[in-house]
Amino acid sequence: MGPTASGKTQLAIQLAQRLGGEVISVDSALVFRGMDIGTAKPDLSERAGIPHHLIDILDPSERYSTGQFQKDAAKLIIAISQRGKIPILAGGTMLYFHGLLHGISLLPPADPAIRATLEHEARQFGWEALHNRLKTIDPVSANRIHPNDPQRIQRALEIYQLTGRSMTDVIADNPPPPQNFDLISLMIAPYDREHLAERIRRRFRTMLDQGLIAEVQALKDRGDLHLDLPSMRAVGYRQVWDYLEGNDSFDDMQDKGITATRQFAKRQMTWLRKESFQLELKSEDPRRLEQAMQALAPLLA
Repeated sequence: MGPTASGKTQLAIQLAQRLGGEVISVDSALVFRGMDIGTAKPDLSERAGIPHHLIDILDPSERYSTGQFQKDAAKLIIAISQRGKIPILAGGTMLYFHGLLHGISLLPPADPAIRATLEHEARQFGWEALHNRLKTIDPVSANRIHPNDPQRIQRALEIYQLTGRSMTDVIADNPPPPQNFDLISLMIAPYDREHLAERIRRRFRTMLDQGLIAEVQALKDRGDLHLDLPSMRAVGYRQVWDYLEGNDSFDDMQDKGITATRQFAKRQMTWLRKESFQLELKSEDPRRLEQAMQALAPLLA
């Protein structure tokens, strides 16, 4: 696990090469086809012949839930293990990790009509207004869900409309099943916030140089995508979309993209501080791979 721009992908591939493993992506944006530059998706050469899973499995018009990730990842863990390989999960979508490691309570399925109504209300009044509504219905969930997280605000309100009860109460009555696999947990992160901020600045500017604007323009030109979809809410895509709509200058778009990425990384670090790890690695340390191998050797013996 680690925040964005920390070097998770490279380390996962290196570990897979050394250990005979396959990589399972834990990233809510890498699942979408045609979203390569803005997600820092590793191309085939970067994957170095290591099998990667849960990348390019959906069209950007589709949705992918934590529950679906949990099911897909659990099946892959079993299949990879049966092949005599080691499953290596790497990514920054902490809710996916949490769902896999701690389980997901049984919740009612999505209701397209309710979701459409909530999205319409959000376009009218803004997601902040819906987050404020959630505070009165379910203050525990509202405190946990960021005001800039439309997907989870929508889900919490949807559950309330479906059941008449808060998501907190529904989850409490439906405890998740325990995990059935052993876990070795590693974290990689830069030395401090300034190092991380600089890595984020460099990476976002590199994405722009590599053609992020053209990538978003191609998605926008399809005509069936919009900013209420989870895919288009991915960090960077929304900011470039607004720029293409003429709402921001290039410089403002770049600043907003970098700021949004830094805020995302901050939320990731908040999640990570609640977890425990067998080993914590620093992104800038040239010995990080060897340190990981030394720590893993007795555990994998």
